[in-house]
Amino acid sequence: QVQLAESGGGSVQAGGSLRLSCVISGYTYSSGCVGWFRQAPRNEREGVAGIYLSSGTTYYTDSVKGRFTISQDNAKRTVYLQMNSLQPEDTAMYYCAASFRYPGSCYPTESLYRYWGQGTQVTVSS
Repeated sequence: QVQLAESGGGSVQAGGSLRLSCVISGYTYSSGCVGWFRQAPRNEREGVAGIYLSSGTTYYTDSVKGRFTISQDNAKRTVYLQMNSLQPEDTAMYYCAASFRYPGSCYPTESLYRYWGQGTQVTVSS
C-alpha cells in the first residue's frame, strides 16, 4: 500500500522560508514521479513542482521558479520542497503526490499523479 506523509508546514512572515518533507512508503521509490501541489481556499489545486526520481530532473510552475526547490533523499525515501521568499499568495494546503508512470515528464499535472498525501498547511502573513 502506497503511503505519503507530508510534514514541515507552518506559519511564517513574508520573505521567510519553510522546508516541506514527503516520506514515501510502499512504493518503488527509485522510479516514477513525485510532485508537490497546493490548494488555497476557494481555489483549484495547482501543481507546484515535480521530480523524476530516476534522474533527479525537476519541474516547476512559473510562479515558484527561483524561489522553490524540489529535491530527494533516496536513503530516506523522502522528497523535499524548500520554499524561500515566501509570499502571502503562497498560503495554501500543500500536498505531495506520486506516480509510477513516467510519460516523459514529471510536470505536476493532477492527471499524472495517482497517490496523494493528506497535506500540510502553509500560512504566510504580510
